[in-house]
Amino acid sequence: MESVINTQPHRRYNILTDEWVLVSPHRTKRPWQGKTDKSIPIKKANYDAGCYLCPTNKRASGDVNPDYSRTYSFKNDFAALLEDTEENTFSSGLLKASTEAGLCKVICFSPNHSLTLPLMSASEIHDIINLWKKEYAELGGNPMINHVQIFENKGGIMGCSNPHPHGQIWAQRSIPEVVLKKQLQQKKYWDVNKKSLLQAYVAQEIAADERIILKNDHFVALVPYWAVWPYETMIVPIDQYHHIGQLNSEEQQAFAEMIKDLTTKYDNLFETSFPYSSGIHQSPTDFEHPEWHFHMSFYPPLLRSAEVKKFMVGYEMFANPQRDITAEQAAVALKNLSTTHYTKK
Repeated sequence: MESVINTQPHRRYNILTDEWVLVSPHRTKRPWQGKTDKSIPIKKANYDAGCYLCPTNKRASGDVNPDYSRTYSFKNDFAALLEDTEENTFSSGLLKASTEAGLCKVICFSPNHSLTLPLMSASEIHDIINLWKKEYAELGGNPMINHVQIFENKGGIMGCSNPHPHGQIWAQRSIPEVVLKKQLQQKKYWDVNKKSLLQAYVAQEIAADERIILKNDHFVALVPYWAVWPYETMIVPIDQYHHIGQLNSEEQQAFAEMIKDLTTKYDNLFETSFPYSSGIHQSPTDFEHPEWHFHMSFYPPLLRSAEVKKFMVGYEMFANPQRDITAEQAAVALKNLSTTHYTKK
């Protein structure tokens, strides 16, 4: 029955958000006459004197970066959240608002201006995870902070304002809407089964072996059954960990290797520096959450080539997320790719 459904228009359920996505596999045969662009070659400059994130350079705020030699973090000079925002609410009839406090940080992955995650070594990515863990613990330990969001926007089309490889952390008083949805779904499952929702899901995916891209002793990388973006993926620990701070050194190294291998496959898919937004969803820091199982998601916009992108427009803006290629087709395409970067061959 599932194989029949997979050839017809159908909806798939997202167990983490209680939402549905429309899948239209028959549309992959339609001719493309839309926008095309020339792909941009990977830049290899180790240092850029005009870059606000390179070591020893002056940032827009006037502050000067130290001569850092490894991963480096600092408070965002143009933060979306402010620490000293007073707690206030507004209500007038149907209108409602409340102030939001928090702080934002920038994570420079490397002093090298052109070293993206797939071009870094697993040990260098291990260092990034060390800093993620440190920031999660320190920011989450602030009584004002109830959620710590770690993310990366890679590529100009994903809104990245600086080409120097970096990520961000936004820590805030309230828990964001997507996280609340995932928390509710995980808690519902935990309350009934006393088991992690994602641990059960990963076990089912490993048994089916239809959407698994990579697997090691501690993690899997897969295309979620309910994926919205064409080559959307998720890295999930096989066993339950509430947050990245619970990983020991061996598990952290396995996580680093998974990030490197998955992002390398992304670059190899269309032989380009593959754009995406990635982020880690993990336990909020307001109190203990036994239901949480941390995971890292990648949302890339590329569809048919380095030039052709998927846009969330029309039906997707006004009705429901929709995709053409199935999660299984995307998984096969990624699984069959090498973990050696195409520029190294």
